[in-house]
Amino acid sequence: MAISLQLESFKLTQFKNYESEQISCSPALTCFTGANGMGKTNLLDAIYYLCMGKSAFNTPDSQIARHGSDFFRLEGDFQRAGTREHIVAKVVPRKKKALERNRLPYPKLSEHVGLLPVVMIAPDDTMLVQEGSEVRRSLVDNTLSQIDPAYLSHLIAYQKLLQQRNALLKQFAEQRIFDKAMLEVYDQQMLRPAQVLYEARSAFIEGFRPKVNAAYARISGQAETVDCTFQSRLAQAPFGQLLEERRDKDRILQRTTAGPHRDDLVFSIGGYPLKRFASQGQLKSFVLALKLAQYQVLLEEKGLPPILLLDDLFDKLDPQRVAQLLGFLREQPFGQTFITDTDPERMKTVAGQSDALHYQITKGKAARYPEKQI
Repeated sequence: MAISLQLESFKLTQFKNYESEQISCSPALTCFTGANGMGKTNLLDAIYYLCMGKSAFNTPDSQIARHGSDFFRLEGDFQRAGTREHIVAKVVPRKKKALERNRLPYPKLSEHVGLLPVVMIAPDDTMLVQEGSEVRRSLVDNTLSQIDPAYLSHLIAYQKLLQQRNALLKQFAEQRIFDKAMLEVYDQQMLRPAQVLYEARSAFIEGFRPKVNAAYARISGQAETVDCTFQSRLAQAPFGQLLEERRDKDRILQRTTAGPHRDDLVFSIGGYPLKRFASQGQLKSFVLALKLAQYQVLLEEKGLPPILLLDDLFDKLDPQRVAQLLGFLREQPFGQTFITDTDPERMKTVAGQSDALHYQITKGKAARYPEKQI
């Protein structure tokens, strides 16, 4: 597959534990090895930030700058479908975060999302199964936002209105009043974005499910089937009706208790709840299948192979699953890939004979391995 999206190089200034570093990238595979805590993951997060305008780990911008610094700056030179894209992300004191594309600032940061599709696979992806519904909605929203700018606009609008409605409910409780007409103003404004989110998520999951099952079967080598289904109260009643039925409950709890912000994904294995019945190996294989299915959806919808970021992919995997995973990675027609690991020898196996670059990371410094070693 011809690579039509590529990060050629990127520069970090005062970003996390990096004072100043510039990295040249392979069009195929770039490997970062080093002990834990040296800054390997921070390099992947810098790439993610350039693609999405935020940290992959939801780290507040105020906590990203290097210790002792009050600003950070990222620069990336991309080739996208034959066109050069120079992206700059910067945060400085007393100013809003700025994103620039080819030296022109974005009027809205959300306009950047989807230009450079990206998928991040990290050890804490197990939270997709183990934690609350917010984490699972985030996977769906992340994918759809990269595909459809209109979806992202409706998502932002809904979240803002939800925040305002909840603040109003809290204000009512504090002042011991209740203004039904005022609440209904927000209710009416929320109807359209709520319906858009529900319909888009529902349609997305229908196409996503078979991809997850296929990826899981290949990674795990097991016969058991897995599934993910979409759970939303909007499947049972229109949003306006839900708001009306729950008005008293919302008033008592001082928050909106129904809507797309309560949607969830339900995961199963062999017909049983995955969270309760999956082994650790099955759990790791499943969350990896989720992210690889996300990659496949973005590839099909965008017509561009997303940049793939693999953080400590082999962490705590048994040798058999490592071997299966290595085989899977070599067989798949992925686009540009970046991978971190603590084991340089394993990285040589991953790279094989491909056009790979290999860096050793030590305390926020990247040193290039000689090509003959990889």
